Amino acid sequence: MREHRFSVTLPERWGEGIVSVEPGETVDLDVRLESVHEGILVSGTADSDYSGECGRCLTEISAPVEVEFQELFAYPGEEETDFEVQDDHVDLETLVRDAVVLSLPFQPVCQPDCPGLDPSTGEKLTMSTDAESTAPIDPRWSALLQITDQDAEAESRGAEKEES
Repeated sequence: MREHRFSVTLPERWGEGIVSVEPGETVDLDVRLESVHEGILVSGTADSDYSGECGRCLTEISAPVEVEFQELFAYPGEEETDFEVQDDHVDLETLVRDAVVLSLPFQPVCQPDCPGLDPSTGEKLTMSTDAESTAPIDPRWSALLQITDQDAEAESRGAEKEES
């Protein structure tokens, strides 16, 4: 059994969605290699940072990502496996890349309760300067607005009579 700690600088982008681990970012690896009968059992953790945009308000975000991985690298033989020991070495790139990319959030947000963008103006709702925005009224229900207006007028007339 051997344990190794090392850092790798990414030469290319990992991830294709809204967020990804960018080229030049460092991935810190803590790896444990164990010799077993079938091959070499590799387990460990990978730490890095991802960056991209909030899926709701398009704000730039960056956050840490930490993943655990474990895989058996089989000795070459008759059976074909995804991961094999080649010349007494194991290639961790595919294993670590797949683990990191699969752990990236599919719909990342800048904060858990991010309200997103205003559908009519396109500005961020967290930055909105409007005191209160009213929802558009469905034209099928617009006749009911007249009843509400009549009720408000009747209440104001009733209050005026009580004062007199």
